[in-house]
Amino acid sequence: MENESNKIEKLYYTIGEVAEIFNVNASLIRYWEKEFTVLKPKKNKKGNRLFTKKDIDNLHLIYHLVKEKGMTLTGAKLKLKENKEDTVNTFEVIKVLQELKEQLIEIKDQL
Repeated sequence: MENESNKIEKLYYTIGEVAEIFNVNASLIRYWEKEFTVLKPKKNKKGNRLFTKKDIDNLHLIYHLVKEKGMTLTGAKLKLKENKEDTVNTFEVIKVLQELKEQLIEIKDQL
């Protein structure tokens, strides 16, 4: 396939990898797992959590609402429960705009 991203996506991520992605402690990820029903990591025979891409996408939303927008956990839960689609759409727009900003800064630095 042409023009495929060279980035290889894993099927499952450990809690340590997930914590590293968000630059938070694993304990925060475990806490959010208890608080947010949208997080449903699988567990292997040893009981280790295995997060899917969908879990990581949901964590991105939670992180955005709680850490970046400063919402309470209750507010974030309500937002995801009542209007998840709008929240996802808004988050996607913000991600695209941030990427565009980074690209523009790179271009400016090259000039």
